Amino acid sequence: MSESLRLRITEIFHSLQGEGLSAGERTAFVRLTGCPLRCGYCDTEYAFRGGRWMEIPEILAAIAPFAVDYVCVTGGEPLAQRNCPALLTELCDAGYRVSLETAGAFDITRLDPRVVRVMDIKTPASGECERNLWSNLGHLRPDDQVKLVLCDEADYRWAAEQVMAYGIARRCSVLFSPAAGQLDPGLLGDWILRDRLPVRLQIQLHKVLWGEARGR
Repeated sequence: MSESLRLRITEIFHSLQGEGLSAGERTAFVRLTGCPLRCGYCDTEYAFRGGRWMEIPEILAAIAPFAVDYVCVTGGEPLAQRNCPALLTELCDAGYRVSLETAGAFDITRLDPRVVRVMDIKTPASGECERNLWSNLGHLRPDDQVKLVLCDEADYRWAAEQVMAYGIARRCSVLFSPAAGQLDPGLLGDWILRDRLPVRLQIQLHKVLWGEARGR
């Protein structure tokens, strides 16, 4: 079945995972093309368009030389492509540990249960807060992760309210990430400590190591 399924791919590359609970781990990244959201802090606008069509076996063949255990499917917004769930299942069947980075605007219930869902909640300063599909929260599992990218103190206060109101930290790990160039990480750390929030501070490791370089 997979031979007839294609996805538009921006890039496939080998790097260290820069975010989440697997930060620092050697990872194969599959970046899908396209995203219907336009977050103000987006750092992958180059993935909005272009790319090339690849069948699932081609994608698996491109990953194999990296000799990794872990594959991260990202974007853009991967779930904007209807064949993304099939790709995730094929990766799991091939023996990889698989995570999906998604904006949280699409239904996550149709995904293979072996996949770790790393789901954003969009804050007011992102400009896309109204796109949050809040029903997704009820389907999170302990091995999933919720990420909130924060631009300022108002975003922080809003995010803290959502974490507590929905009991998100009781469902899975919650990551607070400062928007690059907009919120000082140390200040965010101070707020988390002050308020004793049940969240983790996340800094994008790949940007610390390689800046804005693509494919890293």
